[in-house]
Amino acid sequence: MEIKRNQRKPLAGMTLSELREVTAHLGMPKFAATQLAQWIYGKRVTTFDEMLNISKANRDLLATEYVVGLKQPVDAQKSEDGTVKYLFDVGDGKAIESVYIPEEDRATLCISSQKGCRMNCYFCMTGRQGFHGNLTANEIINQVLSVPDSESLTNVVFMGMGEPLDNLDEVMKVIEILTEPWGLAWSPKRITVSTVGKKPELKTLVEKTSVHIAVSVHDAVHEERQSLMPLEKIYQIKDVMEMLSHYDFAHQRRLSVEYIMWNWFNDDIKHAEALREILPDEHVRVNLIRYHMIPDAPKLRTSSDERMAYFRDYLNGKGVTCTIRRSRGEDISAACGMLAGKVKEPGKTREKQVDGKVQRVKK
Repeated sequence: MEIKRNQRKPLAGMTLSELREVTAHLGMPKFAATQLAQWIYGKRVTTFDEMLNISKANRDLLATEYVVGLKQPVDAQKSEDGTVKYLFDVGDGKAIESVYIPEEDRATLCISSQKGCRMNCYFCMTGRQGFHGNLTANEIINQVLSVPDSESLTNVVFMGMGEPLDNLDEVMKVIEILTEPWGLAWSPKRITVSTVGKKPELKTLVEKTSVHIAVSVHDAVHEERQSLMPLEKIYQIKDVMEMLSHYDFAHQRRLSVEYIMWNWFNDDIKHAEALREILPDEHVRVNLIRYHMIPDAPKLRTSSDERMAYFRDYLNGKGVTCTIRRSRGEDISAACGMLAGKVKEPGKTREKQVDGKVQRVKK
């Protein structure tokens, strides 16, 4: 009996070994798995009919149980600074967001790994909406392969909705697809995975991949961080950073610390010293981030430019490389901590996918 289309399994998101299991299951030649990978990851095709070096009989056979599984975003919003936020439907009335950040010499896509988030950080819109499930490797890689600027991307950062290490198995599959020759064949140095500090999973990620690591510290004082980030109760950030001190970040691989700054809360010299004390070594880069205010977080306010600059200069003077990250996409709620999988309010101008292109329309 033929499987209904909405029940057919997506091939996008499968590793080469999984594609080989598919072709073996269907009685197709073993080399067909590599062909599938080339068509899906190399050429970004969306239908089996486009796979011209696979016989019509085998394409029809694939279509009985599988789909390619690439889906374009259902909505897009463009910021005044050129940042574009894409909305992807992931079923069951849920949506996730990705953010495209163009710069002069690079094009970065910030991707999501979960529907919502389990970490419940006080200052984060994603965490405030609760956890609604892990994304599959298909739903994660689809973000990379289906945005309009897919083939011009230079970097991918797992800094969107969700805690990547809370969905480690699927994230590892996506990293494999991004870096293996049969996939996108990227250098691991084009990929950064961010975490709030899930220590066991972070150890696995560091040892099994060569991607860059970004740790969301935000406050190095245990009691304060615990009040903002519940995971601190289980994995103290000083212990996480101590573990990372045993790995090599002195060469091409980068370890960075993300530090959101709140006015008169974590932006004084006492906190700069507390942060400096937990850093593994001089090779860590600290990125200071402006706080982007969200509803229902009344005790936090954005630090002034002057306090951020003083904090940065103090750390630089102590031998710590510290920079202030430029905020991008705040006007479309695409900046750090603002993603929530929601479409912009009715009546507002937004960007929408029309025939594969992003156009400005009215809702």
